[in-house]
Amino acid sequence: MLLAIDIGNTNTVLGVFDGEKLERSWRIKTDARSTADELALTFGGLLTAFEITGCAACSTVPAALRELRVMLAEYYPHVPTVIVEPGVRTGVGLQYDNPKEVGSDRIVNTLAAHHLVDGRPAIVVDFGTTTNFDVVNERGDFLGGALAPGIEISLDALAARAAQLSKVELVAPSRGPIGKSTVEALQSGVVFGFAGQVDGLVRRLSAALHPEDPSAVEVIATGGLAVLVIEHCETVTRHEPDLTLLGLRLIYERNT
Repeated sequence: MLLAIDIGNTNTVLGVFDGEKLERSWRIKTDARSTADELALTFGGLLTAFEITGCAACSTVPAALRELRVMLAEYYPHVPTVIVEPGVRTGVGLQYDNPKEVGSDRIVNTLAAHHLVDGRPAIVVDFGTTTNFDVVNERGDFLGGALAPGIEISLDALAARAAQLSKVELVAPSRGPIGKSTVEALQSGVVFGFAGQVDGLVRRLSAALHPEDPSAVEVIATGGLAVLVIEHCETVTRHEPDLTLLGLRLIYERNT
C-alpha cells in the first residue's frame, strides 16, 4: 500500500492507497518541532492495520520535512520513497518567473487537477493557512495564481487587534447574512466574505485564463477549510478534499 503524506503549515494529511483507491486518510496538526522519533510514534499508531510498500510526500515546512526524511530512513528503510522536490518527475510545466518559489503542494495539486478535468483549463482553490488559487492550462502547466490570507489566520488577527471582538465558531449565521449580534456579524463577514472573495478572484482568473469562454474553466476546491464556505460560493464546480493525496499518488507512479 502507498502512504501519501502532505505536510502543510497548519495540518498534516496522511492517506493510504490500495492501487487507485484511497482506503483511509487522517488529518493531524503540524508541529515543526516534532522529532523523527515522535513522527514515527504518531504515524505508527495510525498505520498499524496497513502494510506500507511505498511512500510519497510533499511539505511546505522545511523543519518538518527534514525530520520526516530522518523518520523514513530509520523506521521505513526498505520502503521506496518519493519526496516532491527538484529533480522529481511531475509532468507539470512551471510558467512562473522563479519556479523555485512554487510550493510543492501547488505543483502536486496542479497535476491532480489536470488529471481530473481531462485536459480542460482549471483553477484549484486550496483553503488552508493561506487560500491559494492555482491556475492550470489545458496542457497541465502551472501558470501562477493568487494567494490570500487564510480563514483562520484572518479571524485570529481580527480577534487579536480588536478589543471587543473574539473568536467565533466558523459556521454561517443561522439567520442569514444580516448579523443580529456581534457573533453573527463576525460569522457573516468571515463565511460570506470569504465566499465573495473566492467568487471575485475566480471570475477574474477565469477571464484571464480562458477569455473566450470563462465558464469552461473547472474550479476545484480542496483543503481542510473548504467545507466552511464552498456551499456559499457560486463559482466552485467540484470539491475534492483529497486532491493533494491524489497528486502524490500520481507522482509516485511517475517516479517508480
